[in-house]
Amino acid sequence: MRVAIVLSQYHGFITERLEAGARTVLRESGVAEEDIETFAVPGAYELAQAAQRIAESNQWSAIICLGCLIRGETPHFEYIASAAADGIIRAAQATRVPIAFGVLTTNSADEAMARAGDGPSNKGREAEG
Repeated sequence: MRVAIVLSQYHGFITERLEAGARTVLRESGVAEEDIETFAVPGAYELAQAAQRIAESNQWSAIICLGCLIRGETPHFEYIASAAADGIIRAAQATRVPIAFGVLTTNSADEAMARAGDGPSNKGREAEG
């Protein structure tokens, strides 16, 4: 089983922790480290396009999209969250490759950190599911 992780670099202090959680649970599930590869993208908006291209390569059993959106003072948050969610489900439907949605949508950096900590509360661990 080969698993690709598509990782948003925006809010890297959060997304790197999500990646660590996902990698941990993948290894615990029996996926070898050499069968996990991370592909970096600038932000959550780019996750779906990258996931679809990776899925179309027919080299991966599953893909995990990880990102973090923190609400600001403008509607930008809602637009990006909606585009990311819609794009990821469309990519999974189009390619028939399982693509997990592991994008945090939080009101603050503190909320994001609480969801990206060590242990079972790390949402990167849940994205493996």
